[in-house]
Amino acid sequence: MKNITKRHQFILERLKDKGQITIPELIDLTQVSGVTIRKDLKFLEDKGLIFITRGGASLTNPYTVDRPIYEKATINAEQKKKIAHAAVKLIGENDAIIIGSGTTAFEFAHHLHPQKPLTVITPAVKVTMELCNRPNVEVLQLGGLIRPNSSSVAGPYAEYMLDRVSCGVLFIGVDGIDLGFGFSISNLTEANINQKMINTSQIIVVLADSSKFGKRGIGKICDLEQVQYIITDDGISESTVRALEDNGVKVIVAK
Repeated sequence: MKNITKRHQFILERLKDKGQITIPELIDLTQVSGVTIRKDLKFLEDKGLIFITRGGASLTNPYTVDRPIYEKATINAEQKKKIAHAAVKLIGENDAIIIGSGTTAFEFAHHLHPQKPLTVITPAVKVTMELCNRPNVEVLQLGGLIRPNSSSVAGPYAEYMLDRVSCGVLFIGVDGIDLGFGFSISNLTEANINQKMINTSQIIVVLADSSKFGKRGIGKICDLEQVQYIITDDGISESTVRALEDNGVKVIVAK
């Protein structure tokens, strides 16, 4: 396919049908070089028609933005409730867990009613307020400056406390899950504390609705193989489930 205009039109039509496409696919379909395809994609992105992703292109922006927590709470609310309900079953016999920040993590805290004593460590002020008078729950609130967008603490004081504890399970929300990039959030300030929580815990459970897949935040927090479980909704594709499980991640689809 040597005609540039026809090739650009073909790329846009394929993206309209599939939502995203890889460079190897386009090379095979158009019979032109990878250099040519990359030039085509750059031209279309400069025109504001597509977004270039790692190894391909998409019609939707793969990068997340740092939205306020009250705004995030309205997005995919029903899916988050189902994810939270499924997550409670993974506490098991652990007597201490960490709950990260974010709306899905808060929803998990809302569903948490343990029958045995449980210590909850958290950077999230909303999680602390939800659980501080809950029967059988003792809360360790991490210290530090509170970020208004997330109602969560970050910084050296919180990290200092995490260096001195060990925990069974971490329940953490993310803003992006990319098969090449890993797990990420949309704020660099909170990336370090998320990494600390991951290093402190034996089992990592990511709570993420299906809109987070194929997205990237600015701050990477870990690779795929560092996570044991992802709990999500039925919007996840079968191919993504297979790719994650090939990397050792157990995917739980909340019903």
